[in-house]
Amino acid sequence: MPSTHEVTNQVPPLADYDVAADPALLEGLERAGAGWAVAEMHSLGRLAGSEHVQEWGRLVNENEPVLRTHDRVGHRIDEVEFHPHWHDLMDVAVSYGLHAAPWRDSRPGAHAARAAKMYVWGQVDAGHTCPISMTYAAVPALRFNPELSARYEPLLAATEYDFGLREPSSKRGLIAGMSMTEKQGGSDVRANTTTARPLGDGSYVIVGHKWFTSAPMSDMFLTLAQAPGGLSCFLLPRVLPDGTRNGIRLQRLKDKLGNRSNASSEIEYDDAIGWLIGEEGRGVRTIIEMVNNTRLDCAVGSASGMRYGAVRAIHHARHRSAFGANLVDQPLMGNVLADLVVESEAATTVGMRLASATDRPEDEQEQAFRRLGLAVTKYWVCKRGPSHAVEALECLGGNGYVEESGMPRLYREAPLMSIWEGSGNVAALDALRAMAKQPESVAAYFAEVEQAAGADTRLDDAVGRLRKELTDLSDIEYRARRLVESMALVLQGSLLVRHGTPAVADAFCASRLGGDWGVAFGTLPSGVDTRAIIARAEV
Repeated sequence: MPSTHEVTNQVPPLADYDVAADPALLEGLERAGAGWAVAEMHSLGRLAGSEHVQEWGRLVNENEPVLRTHDRVGHRIDEVEFHPHWHDLMDVAVSYGLHAAPWRDSRPGAHAARAAKMYVWGQVDAGHTCPISMTYAAVPALRFNPELSARYEPLLAATEYDFGLREPSSKRGLIAGMSMTEKQGGSDVRANTTTARPLGDGSYVIVGHKWFTSAPMSDMFLTLAQAPGGLSCFLLPRVLPDGTRNGIRLQRLKDKLGNRSNASSEIEYDDAIGWLIGEEGRGVRTIIEMVNNTRLDCAVGSASGMRYGAVRAIHHARHRSAFGANLVDQPLMGNVLADLVVESEAATTVGMRLASATDRPEDEQEQAFRRLGLAVTKYWVCKRGPSHAVEALECLGGNGYVEESGMPRLYREAPLMSIWEGSGNVAALDALRAMAKQPESVAAYFAEVEQAAGADTRLDDAVGRLRKELTDLSDIEYRARRLVESMALVLQGSLLVRHGTPAVADAFCASRLGGDWGVAFGTLPSGVDTRAIIARAEV
C-alpha cells in the first residue's frame, strides 16, 4: 500500500542526555559544599537520561504492582508483585545512596548531594522514590530508640538493595515505610484508633487499621498507635526476629490517579508485634522527624517534575515549526517557556537551600530557618507543580496529551506532592504553628531573606509588605494560604537575587513580587530576557 505522505515536522525523542546538566541544580550543589558529588551526579544523570532507563520508567508505570493476598492453596502471603524494572530502579537508587546513606556520610553537603540525586533520578520515575524517601526519613526517628537504631541503621544506610521477605537483620540492606493515617482521621492522626498493648518484654501487640500505607513490601514500618500512655510511635518489621511473619495484612492496593508504579495499600494489624520508639504519648513528636524529611522530598520532587516538564516543552518547541518559524523563536511561546523555567529554577534553588540546612544540625539558626522555610516551601512549591505540569503539557499540543509523550504521567503525578505529608491547608497551618511555637524561626527566616536587602527594590518592597502583614494577627488562619504564599515567594526571590542568573532573578522579581504578571504562565512583562532564560533548560 503506498504511503500517503512523508512525516515531517515531528520532534525527535529526547534521550541519551545528561539529566544532571542543570545549572540551577549544580550551582546549588556547589553552594552547599557538595562539589565533591558533581562527577557522581553526572554519572547518575547520564543513566537517567539514557533511552533504556527511560524505558524502565515507562514500563513500571504501564505494568502496575499486583497484590497477591494468598498462594495457590489458600495460605495467606500478603505479597506485592512488581515489574522487574521496578527492582532495577530501586537498585540504582540505593546504590547511589538516595535512601539513607547520607546519615552515615560525614562529608560536607551529604544531604544536599542526596537531594540533588533524588531530583535527577526522580525524573525517570517518581513512584519508586516513595520508599526511597521514607527510608531516608526513618533514620532520625529511629534514633529515639538507640537499641533499635544500632541494630538497623547500618542496614538502612547500606548501599545494597536486597528485596525479599526475610528477617531484617539477615539482609544486606533494608527499606522502611510508615503508616500514619486512618479512615476516620486522615491528617488528624490523634483521632487514630489503632491500639498498642504492652507485653512486658518491651514489645507491644498492635491491633487496628491504616488507610494509606505506601510501599507495603518494605522491610519495616514506623506506625502510630494508642498505647496506655497515649499516641505513640512503633517499629513493626514484616518478619519477626524468630523468623515468623508479623500480623500485617494487606487488604487492597489503592487505585490512584498517578504514582502508578508504586504500591499503596490499606493494611490491618492483626495482633502485630511492634517496639516502642521514643516515649509513650510522644508519638507525633517522634514521627514528625520522619515527616519533616519526607516534606523536603515533596518539595524536591515537585521541583524535579517542573524541570522534567520545562525541558520537554523547550525540546519540543526547539524542533517544531508553525506559521513559518520554530515555536521556540515565536515571542508568545518564548514568554510561556521562559515563565516555566523561572518557576522551575525558583523551586530548585529553594529546595537545594533547604537540603543544605539539613547538613548543619548543630547550627541553631539554620535549623530554625529550616523549620519555617520548609513549611512554607512545602506548601507553595508543591502547590505550583500541577499548574506547571499542565502548561508544559500544553506546549506540546495534542502530542503532549498522548501517553507516549510522558507528559500525562507527569500531570497525574504532580498533585501527589501537595497531598503527601499534609495537603495545602495542613502545610499552611503548620507554618503558622512554627511561627507561634518557635518565634526564633521567624527571625531566622528574615535573617535569610534580608541577605539580599538592597539588591532589588521589588524584593525589598515585598519584604516590607510581608513584615507588615505579620503584625496583623486578625483572621490569621483564614489568611494562612495568602500569608504563606507571600513568605515562599519572598524566600525564592531572595535566593534568586543572590544566587540565580540575572535574567531569571529579574523575571521572578518583576512578575512574582512586582505584580507585573497575569494569572496564567506566559504573562511575563516586556523586557524580560526570555532567550537567556530558555537557554537554561535546553539539553
